[in-house]
Amino acid sequence: MNVKGSLPLLVLDALSKGSSYGYQIAKAIKARSGDVLSFQEGTLYPALHKLEKGGLIEAYTVTVDGRRRRYYRLTEAGARALNEERTTWFTYVQAVNALLGDAQ
Repeated sequence: MNVKGSLPLLVLDALSKGSSYGYQIAKAIKARSGDVLSFQEGTLYPALHKLEKGGLIEAYTVTVDGRRRRYYRLTEAGARALNEERTTWFTYVQAVNALLGDAQ
């Protein structure tokens, strides 16, 4: 199944809980999904850069133990986009569930 299309929504949701850095975002998504969803750096960082370029998140640098770490936070536009995307996602899920029925 292609879950890459859901990654921007999942990143925005993760950042709605507070600022975070790439590895921590991936770890949170994996943990909150019960280890079902896992995204590698090659998928996650391009998504973060695209969201940043689109103005939905912004990056800043923090020095931790002498090392620079790039953190991301949700912008106001990102919070609005998250709400819109959540609504779209739940409409999509309802439609797919209606087509597939109760398979469980």
